[in-house]
Amino acid sequence: MRLPPRYRFKLEKWKASLRETFTRQERSFDTSHRMCPECRGLIERNASECPLCGAKIKAPRSRAGTHEGPERILGVIPVPSTATSALVAANIALYAISWYLSQNAASAAGESSSLFSGINAQVLLRLGAKFGPLMVRGEWWRLVTAMFLHGGLLHIGFNMWVLVDLGPEVESLFSIQKYIVLYLVTGVFGYIVSLFWSPFGLSIGASGAIVGLIGILIGASYHHGQLGKAYRSQLWKWVIYIVAMMLIPGLGIDNAAHFGGLAAGLVLGYLIPEGEPQTRAGENLWNALAILSVIIIAGSFALMALQLNRPM
Repeated sequence: MRLPPRYRFKLEKWKASLRETFTRQERSFDTSHRMCPECRGLIERNASECPLCGAKIKAPRSRAGTHEGPERILGVIPVPSTATSALVAANIALYAISWYLSQNAASAAGESSSLFSGINAQVLLRLGAKFGPLMVRGEWWRLVTAMFLHGGLLHIGFNMWVLVDLGPEVESLFSIQKYIVLYLVTGVFGYIVSLFWSPFGLSIGASGAIVGLIGILIGASYHHGQLGKAYRSQLWKWVIYIVAMMLIPGLGIDNAAHFGGLAAGLVLGYLIPEGEPQTRAGENLWNALAILSVIIIAGSFALMALQLNRPM
C-alpha cells in the first residue's frame, strides 16, 4: 500500500535523522542527487517521482560521473569537464600570447627575460586588463577579457589548479549551460565591484570568477541539510585561505574583485535550481543564456583584437 505523500515525507525525514545519528563516516557532497523542483528536497538523481511531496520529476540527461561526482586523477584531482576544459585552455592560450608579446617587448628594450619572467604591464593593458580610464571610453569588454589574463606562472598556476578542482563540481551539480553563465556573471560582477572600488587600478585574473564558484557551491549547500553543512565547512576553508592571501602585503591582489565574485556566487548558488532545467521553456532559456555568454566572451576578444594597434 502506498503511503500518502505527507506520511512518506515524515518517513524520509525520520530515516534521514537515523542515518545522521548512527553514521559517523565522513561524506562528500553527493552530486548523484538533485533537488525536487516542487519542494526543494534532496532526492535520487534518477527518481521519476519525488518521495517527499509526490511530484512527478522529469528524467535528467545522462552525465558521466553522476554517481560519484567528477572522475578524479589518482583519486585527488578532478578530471576537467567539458566547459572547464575550454576555460582552462582559453586561459593558457592567452597566457602564452601575453608571455610571447612580453618577450618581444623585453628584447626590443634590450632587457633579459626568461620563462619565469612576469608579464609586461603594457602587454596586459593591450590584451584587455581592467583599467577604469579606458573603460569609461567605452571599452566595457575589459570586464570579460581581464578574466582570462594572468601576470605570471604562479598566478595562472594557482588559479587553474582551483578552477580544475571546483569547476567540475559546479558543472556536475548544475549543468554545462548554467555553469557557463554563472562563471561569466560572477567574474564580470567581481570586476564591476573592482572598477568602483579602484577605478585607476590595473587588474587581471580569473580569481574573481573562481571565488564566485566557491560562493555558488556554498549557496547551493544551504538546500542540502546536514550534508550541505559538512560540505559548506570545507568550502569556507577555501575562502579563509584566499582572505589570508589578501592580507599579505605586496602581492597586488584585487580584493574587491574577489569579494564581488563571492557575493554574486552566494546569491546565484542559493537562488538558481540545481541540475538540468525541468521544463522545455527553462531548457530553452538556459541554452539561450549560455549561447549569449559565449558570444559575449568571443565578442569581447574580437573588440580587443581590433584595438591592438591603436595608440593607448
